[in-house]
Amino acid sequence: MTALAQMSPDRPDNVPADRLFDIDIYMPNPEKGDYHAAWSKVHDFTDRQLIWTPRNDGHWVAVRADAITAVLSDYEHFSNRVIFVPRSSGEAHNIIPTTLDPPAHRPYRNILNASLAPKSVNRLEPRFRTIAGELMDAFEARGWCNFTTEFAEHFPIRIFMEIIDLPVADAPRLKRLADQTIRPDGSMTYEQALQGLYDYLQPHLEARRGGGGQDMLSRIVNGEVGGRAVTMQEAREMGAQMLIAGLDTVVNFLGFIMAFLAVNDDERRWLAADPANIPGFINELLRRFGIVTTGRIVREDYEFDGVLLRAGDMVMVPTGLYGIDPALYEDPLRVRRDRGGIRHSAFGFGNHVCPGAHLARAEVLATLEEWLSRIPEFRLKRGSALDYTGGIVAHIEQVQLEWD
Repeated sequence: MTALAQMSPDRPDNVPADRLFDIDIYMPNPEKGDYHAAWSKVHDFTDRQLIWTPRNDGHWVAVRADAITAVLSDYEHFSNRVIFVPRSSGEAHNIIPTTLDPPAHRPYRNILNASLAPKSVNRLEPRFRTIAGELMDAFEARGWCNFTTEFAEHFPIRIFMEIIDLPVADAPRLKRLADQTIRPDGSMTYEQALQGLYDYLQPHLEARRGGGGQDMLSRIVNGEVGGRAVTMQEAREMGAQMLIAGLDTVVNFLGFIMAFLAVNDDERRWLAADPANIPGFINELLRRFGIVTTGRIVREDYEFDGVLLRAGDMVMVPTGLYGIDPALYEDPLRVRRDRGGIRHSAFGFGNHVCPGAHLARAEVLATLEEWLSRIPEFRLKRGSALDYTGGIVAHIEQVQLEWD
């Protein structure tokens, strides 16, 4: 990442020269090095809350904790109507409830909350343990595994497929479509991937319409908004949004934390020796390894952080920058077991805080407790490397582990 020349032709007239930086939010680490370390360099360049980059058609980036909180919370100035850049691509992602602002957003969110509330999630907790054990049975005696492909890409996805009551055999097909909406490889367009999810969901939604099922998909298709039934198009959009979120984020967060524990013996052994330490430590891991990048579109001309934001400007929010802001945390890249007063933006802020936050925590807790009870000593597999990839959700391409 480099500061650009003051006379750069890419700089709009409302962008001061000292806010202009050359950074691609989807690839802050072009050499595939440590994703968070690459992002942390922005704090070395400036103590401003906002910077501006000409990449992806040009947009602002919230790089400090205060700006991240404000942009994600203040829907009166920063709308959810567009959440991706380039803006033209973001406008194509017009699916509910993600791209709705209050008060329109709330009734749809209430439908989702019913399936993801702590009471609903806690009832499934024994299944978490069973699924984790079944996956580990396949490789524990072998002494090594590709954690990404043999555990992370199965565990949270199998849980989510039970919550939404879809055949687990369909998960690979759905995961590929979901990946193409947030981490495209060029094999299909965003519109094709989204339509693929709609086409898959349609017969399942039709079959559950008018039924009494308590799974998430049934609750969606039989939900009510403002005293009327949810339309089939609304149900398709809500179902697709849940698939996109449920089949990706926790998968990738698990990779980050297991890679960390594989090279940090003291923290791993501390957790294994006393599992009661795990719940509190998860907060520190969430602070350190935020991986989601989202955005907002400016509703009207608005002065913020000493600059004029124009109506239609995009402001992107790499949520991981909140937890590694040195203005908020001392030595922020270091994971500390004794760090107090932790607040993070891993699940966002405001009305659009992740509805699956409790589910995600429960999945991480079950993973750590079950794994450390069976494989307390492990390391990165000799000869393997950690390649970090950005995107709307960052991930480590492969986390390969071994143990004696």
